[in-house]
Amino acid sequence: MKKLSFPLLAILALVAPLRAQEPSVYLEPSRAITAIADAAPTPGVSIGPRGRSLLLLERPGLPPIADLAQPELRLAGMRINPRVNGPSRRSYSVGLRLQEIASGDVVAVAGLPETPRLGSFRWSPDARFVAFTHTTDSAIELWLLEVENASAKRLTATAMNAVAGAPCSWMSNSRGLLCLAIDSGRGQVPIRASVPGGPVIQESTGERAAARTFQDLLTDSHDQDLFEYYLASEVRLVGVESRERTIGLPALYVDAELSPDGRLLLLQSLHRPFSYLVPYYRFPRRVRVVDLEGLLVAELADLPLFDAVPIGRGAVATGPRSYAWRADQAATLSWVEARDGGDPRREAEVRDEVFTQAAPFEGEARSLASLGYRYSGVLWGDEGRALVFESWWRTRRIRTWLVDPAEGESRLLVDRSTEDRYSDPGFPVLEHNAAGRSVLAFSDDDGSIFLSGAGASPEGDRPFLDRFDLRTLEAERLWRSEAPFYESFLDFVGGDERALLTRRESPTEVPNLYVRASASGLRALTSFEHPYPQLADVYKEVVRYRRDDGTDLQATLYLPPGKSPEDGPFPMLMWAYPREFKDARAAGQMRGSPFRFKSVSVRGPLPLLAAGFAIFDGPTMPIVGEGDSEPNDRYVEQLISSARAAIDEVVRRGVARRDAIALGGHSYGAFMTANLLAHSDLFRTGIARSGAYNRTLTPFGFQAEERTFWEAPEVYFAMSPFMHADKVNEPVLMLHGVADNNSGTFPLQSERFYNALKGHGARARLVMLPHESHGYASRESVLHTLYEMEAWLQRWLVDDAAGSTSGR
Repeated sequence: MKKLSFPLLAILALVAPLRAQEPSVYLEPSRAITAIADAAPTPGVSIGPRGRSLLLLERPGLPPIADLAQPELRLAGMRINPRVNGPSRRSYSVGLRLQEIASGDVVAVAGLPETPRLGSFRWSPDARFVAFTHTTDSAIELWLLEVENASAKRLTATAMNAVAGAPCSWMSNSRGLLCLAIDSGRGQVPIRASVPGGPVIQESTGERAAARTFQDLLTDSHDQDLFEYYLASEVRLVGVESRERTIGLPALYVDAELSPDGRLLLLQSLHRPFSYLVPYYRFPRRVRVVDLEGLLVAELADLPLFDAVPIGRGAVATGPRSYAWRADQAATLSWVEARDGGDPRREAEVRDEVFTQAAPFEGEARSLASLGYRYSGVLWGDEGRALVFESWWRTRRIRTWLVDPAEGESRLLVDRSTEDRYSDPGFPVLEHNAAGRSVLAFSDDDGSIFLSGAGASPEGDRPFLDRFDLRTLEAERLWRSEAPFYESFLDFVGGDERALLTRRESPTEVPNLYVRASASGLRALTSFEHPYPQLADVYKEVVRYRRDDGTDLQATLYLPPGKSPEDGPFPMLMWAYPREFKDARAAGQMRGSPFRFKSVSVRGPLPLLAAGFAIFDGPTMPIVGEGDSEPNDRYVEQLISSARAAIDEVVRRGVARRDAIALGGHSYGAFMTANLLAHSDLFRTGIARSGAYNRTLTPFGFQAEERTFWEAPEVYFAMSPFMHADKVNEPVLMLHGVADNNSGTFPLQSERFYNALKGHGARARLVMLPHESHGYASRESVLHTLYEMEAWLQRWLVDDAAGSTSGR
């Protein structure tokens, strides 16, 4: 045999590694799937006050990867585009149309910018205007739409600061907006020194400070300077006639809210010392009230850094929190204070107390409610009626109280399990008052409110509208969705409780808006077209089945276009996400409706129908822990039981073969997938996207698990597929966004799990998507993800179906 020369050996040594590493290029799936991903989205809808007009929002398709590749700063839990001083990742509208509900007339809005990127839509209280933002390459502009003539214009040359959220809100008189603008005197961007000024130092003082695995935190003094620079803003009043003025001094504002009477301003701002352990919303916060000249009316609180977090769901800071104006009063504040030290593990009869105080905020505040659970919100009605909500995670309970703010009396309206969908009475319907604030909508008899809900039942969801008498606590059914349609209440038309604005759909009819009136019947308001007609004849069925412990399960079965169950079996992908329960009966309740439109998310599994795969979507994987036991004590056992029941059902129906079923999931669904591959031989292959696989890297709790790693190390070990990588003998495709910002799902999780699989000889493929966060956004990444999934399923469910090369 002829020996190879040294130069040739050197060349082969260079080429061999390249062959092992595939070219870094974006690929696209088959044409049929690409066409689905590129379909124009159905317009969004914004309903104007009093149900008189609609704003139809034309949405673009998937954005290019170039949008995600723009400069991005990751500071204190925020992701900032420094070019525009706003969020780096957000969706936009590219066109606007106005529709009058009474006549149905539609008109395109004139005067929009040439390349519109529109967002943050806000109707004025009198419904004459809509304020919105337009994001250019260098700034976020404030624009105004005049409803009467359907024309838009830029309202001010001042650049908005949207780092902390939507930058503007309306004054109650509809004559102007309160805005957060870029601090005009902030100077030049801080430059990182080429030589460090010293080490980064943190020190624990001995106080317990359990922290979740937050991402995008501050890391050094330069990060702190940048955070201050981009968050700094000044408060401005901008009139609809382009007059504007500044109120007070610049600060790191995270909230600015005018009182309903428009005379006072609630300001919340952050200040140093910052933290390297927690996001911005736990930084020190100053809360004060000023008048429209910027003069101090009341210094309400200066809250310290909240980094010493008690362990468990329901942990909150001590001291006042949740400051807000009462929506039904001229200038009255409400807030909440913990009475249990903010610690959910501490025994206490009273957890939270709700207070109110009217301007000028002198003397003692008034106690509105003392709550045995954690405060979760308030809805204001009038001087004598408000609804206060409280909930407790550990017991999965929620209570609703009818409170008389004037007399201090309260009455229990609802006490139910958050897991029990069948007992949900619905959520109160709201309306806008004269100040443009959302308040309870009272019936004409002034003693009742309206409740709208999903109407969950063993037959499926049937949305409803009730009139609920606050005196007798009796509900009267006004309307309910009827088969074969799924219809949900949106609003009253023109404030008339006899005329309803609804959204109606069916398995074959795209959701559209309708006016339902007792006199004129049902009238179509919009006529949105089917976004992907190639899937119009897809077979869809809600399937009910049971696992071996008697728990009822369900999933939605989809078959490829033009196919029926009689044409099976098909190569199948099951796409799931496990959920925890404290009540087995609630775990088995019916979810969803068989009458909903066959909606397809291009970021989910359903586009793969076009490639001939059947999809068993959302097979329920309940993890139940009743009484003193926790759900995760039997996580793997229950997971396997649910998966086996799903497989048995599709095989029994003849729509799949046992040796041609794949399992997949995103985030906690990816975690589930890896566990089932490690602990069972039920599936041919798996697809895991953006998951977490080593729970010791999330040691202070994860998902619904409240115990720390040190309290339940056996649970963390048993539930971590990384610890059982040597047992995975099925091929697995893994994908992850390089810029994942979700707590716990660091990209490192996929990289380490892949290395563990590779080290034990498993067949694995890892795809890291540049610039993508926890959910994949760009066209290139979404199409490449679908390409990888299609090719993987074709390889292991179709091409390899005749043999068994998985090593089982």
